[in-house]
Amino acid sequence: MDSNIKPADERTVIAAMEVLQGESKKPFWARIMPFLGPAFIAAVAYVDPGNFATNIQGGSQFGYQLVWVIVASNLMAMLIQSLSAKLGIATGKNLAELCRDHFPRPMVWVMWVLMEVVAISTDLAEFLGAALGFNLLFHIPLIWGGVLTGIVTFAALALERYGFRPVEALIAALVGVVALAYVLETLIDRPDWAALAHGALVPSFSGTESVLLAAGILGATVMPHVIFLHSGLTQGRIATREPEQLKRLFRFEVVDVIIAMGVAGAVNTAMLVMAAATFHKAGMTGVGSIEEAHLTLQPLLGKASSVIFGISLLASGLSSTMVGTMSGQMIMQGFLHREIPLWLRRGVTMAPSFLVILMGWDPTRRRDLMGELANGRLTNLLAGMVAVLIVALNIYLLYQTFQGG
Repeated sequence: MDSNIKPADERTVIAAMEVLQGESKKPFWARIMPFLGPAFIAAVAYVDPGNFATNIQGGSQFGYQLVWVIVASNLMAMLIQSLSAKLGIATGKNLAELCRDHFPRPMVWVMWVLMEVVAISTDLAEFLGAALGFNLLFHIPLIWGGVLTGIVTFAALALERYGFRPVEALIAALVGVVALAYVLETLIDRPDWAALAHGALVPSFSGTESVLLAAGILGATVMPHVIFLHSGLTQGRIATREPEQLKRLFRFEVVDVIIAMGVAGAVNTAMLVMAAATFHKAGMTGVGSIEEAHLTLQPLLGKASSVIFGISLLASGLSSTMVGTMSGQMIMQGFLHREIPLWLRRGVTMAPSFLVILMGWDPTRRRDLMGELANGRLTNLLAGMVAVLIVALNIYLLYQTFQGG
């Protein structure tokens, strides 16, 4: 065992190796515990403040009709994040490093710039979401909400000095807060379960606007920066090169993905259901922002509901801005083989968010690479279909945008 490994991580690795070597006699729920964590960090991006906005708009405008989009998006996310986790396990490298190794250097630079833009743009919404959470809960100016967000994020990221397990535990706890908040919201708003089931199982649209919203929901769900991050979280977490242990390790990571993405999918569904059961039901089909939702919930459902909503937004924003910083660091390290201190990166990526506040603006099928974990034909087919669908929806979205302009 590496002498530099932290005690919490060492216990996790030892327990995981006992399971992989068939030496653990613990029940199944205890055997999976050492493997849970990476997908919960990735899942944060699936319940970030961007999801709040699209789900609230979808539910208020179209009721339960677009629940099936969340279900389909979540299944796509499970596939994509499983492939990312597999890449890190099989190769011992993250996606950005493999892009650097296998693509021409000019393409690597272009990809790095694009992914940095994606990470910073995503972090903008996440940081602002956390600042807004402080603002809605404590009625402090948005700028001070931003300052508090920065302080809490710096403190949370400092946990990395104690290893990966404390960071995983903190982020999983914040995801749990968001999930619990929406369990309570669902109990308060009393949804139409029959309409919910129909919306989840029967795909349908109501004109161009619903298609655009579906594209927005998908875009807020499948997040590029955590695809890069997930491969980095699994690349050296549990180190083994023995083929059977690799297969077993990947199966446990799939369980991690299913549980974490299942929770994220349930939270997203609950967001849309809340908007459908309150705003749409009351004829308020124009609610499309987080602030409007928070202000409108109190007269419809009582003060407790708006407070719960604010807590969930704050937990979502804080956790997702942490993950955004981690993703950006992973992307830079992988593409450029360079690292900068996390505090410096956090400071740089906070700058655009503070500017917005102050201005008041609103490769896994290759057997030589993957070894025993190389994808089968069906997996490649499904992944290809998901990629084509996402690209097609984005092209359609751009077409509608420019046509409208």
